[in-house]
Amino acid sequence: MEVLVFKTSVAEQSEVNKLYALLMGFADIKQVTVDLEDCDRVLRIVGENPSASLIKSLVRSLGVSCSELEG
Repeated sequence: MEVLVFKTSVAEQSEVNKLYALLMGFADIKQVTVDLEDCDRVLRIVGENPSASLIKSLVRSLGVSCSELEG
């Protein structure tokens, strides 16, 4: 399993729910979490070789800014 971490502009639980519904539709993504308490609103993706560029594109399609954080 691989873990990708992103800084986002998610501000509300409703946005988290939309992200979860969108991202969990992909077979290679096994877990999606967002930490609304963190100043970076961290989005954490766990999966089998998830594509960072695809995730960023999908998240941005919902009007949410998204940039990958280095581990």
